[in-house]
Amino acid sequence: MQRPLLLLTNDDGINAPGILALMDAVRPLGDVLVVAPDSARSAQSNALTVTIPLRARKLREEEGLTVYECNGTPTDCTKLGLMQLADRRPSLILSGINHGSNTSISVIYSGTMGAALEACVDDIPAMGISHFSYRPNADMTRAKHYASVFARQLLLHGLPRFTCLNVNIPDLPMEKGVKICRQAAGYWSEEFTKRQDTAGHNYYWLGGEFVNCEPDAQDTDVWAVRNGYVSVVPVQTDMTNYPFMQELQKWKMEE
Repeated sequence: MQRPLLLLTNDDGINAPGILALMDAVRPLGDVLVVAPDSARSAQSNALTVTIPLRARKLREEEGLTVYECNGTPTDCTKLGLMQLADRRPSLILSGINHGSNTSISVIYSGTMGAALEACVDDIPAMGISHFSYRPNADMTRAKHYASVFARQLLLHGLPRFTCLNVNIPDLPMEKGVKICRQAAGYWSEEFTKRQDTAGHNYYWLGGEFVNCEPDAQDTDVWAVRNGYVSVVPVQTDMTNYPFMQELQKWKMEE
């Protein structure tokens, strides 16, 4: 029997410590194909490259492991790996380990989660996994442990189509356990800082801070990670607001 094929990608780039940790974590579970951006592609969501050709360069090949870098986005990497570079259909697609959290509304901006969501459209169990630390030398030991644990469970149980997992791990030497959560209601309060270059031309830096709209709710991913739990949110591609559909039917739209 063939070993399962695991396709890995990320949005921090092929040389990020997180994806190197993820490779180590899941290599015992099957053959590993890595297709990751050649540099950081954070906050790319589900962006696709449509104006220039995609290129993939093989960096490494050994028994059970093949590694490519790609000039595209995380979603490009998922598509290219699945459709062109894999020698068979992957059993699992993993995105990460991301530096920094992808809780709450960040899921719609995240390149990490964009890649995972692309996988679940193709009916392949997938997970985005993030570590709540922005330090370049963050200790990935616990993140590697949970990446392996959840990957094993995904291989065993699978997921419904159009659903993937969003896993966030606190930056602590020992967490309190795993908490199945919902996505917290929140938003980024953003602003641009306007500056001028040496030629007198304006340029802008985006900054801001996250606002949690329900800080006391204890069933959300934000609360879980901030209180020492590993948060697991099942995320789906269907963004329909079903409760509002009945109210919308009352609107007079044909006048």
